[in-house]
Amino acid sequence: MGAENLSSLLWHERNLLDLLTFKLETEQLLLTAGKSKWLQHASLEVEQVVNKLREAGLARTVATSSVALEWGVDEHASLAQLAAAAPSAGPWGELLRSHLEAMTVQAAHIREVRDANEQFLRVAARSSQETMSTLQPENGTYDSHGAASSGLVSAGGGHLFDKEL
Repeated sequence: MGAENLSSLLWHERNLLDLLTFKLETEQLLLTAGKSKWLQHASLEVEQVVNKLREAGLARTVATSSVALEWGVDEHASLAQLAAAAPSAGPWGELLRSHLEAMTVQAAHIREVRDANEQFLRVAARSSQETMSTLQPENGTYDSHGAASSGLVSAGGGHLFDKEL
């Protein structure tokens, strides 16, 4: 039956959302602990889950269209519209609304964690830039014999032309 398949796909998508939440929170723990060595791996895992979610979303869209046509609704109906159009004789309306509500809550939490991670990354990048700017040696110049001299050049000490000409 189409509605059973749709419900199964929604459960799968909810599990993937839970996994994405876990991966983002793991990434956040690495960020707060300063364990940047593992951030690349954590980010790759987040990306893999996001790709699985895209695939699951596509499968859900196909199943939703199928159920919508079965129930006499526009094939491009949203999950909320489909839940409202569900036959009153069965549990589908309540079940679809429950899925939609849970997925909405999960998506909001994912946005919060993602935004916090982005903030941590911005702070870390800014801190790294500030640290790197203090570690860079001062630009030096060369004297008339070709020897390097470091430090600031006093006013009038640096020239762009050859005095011997």
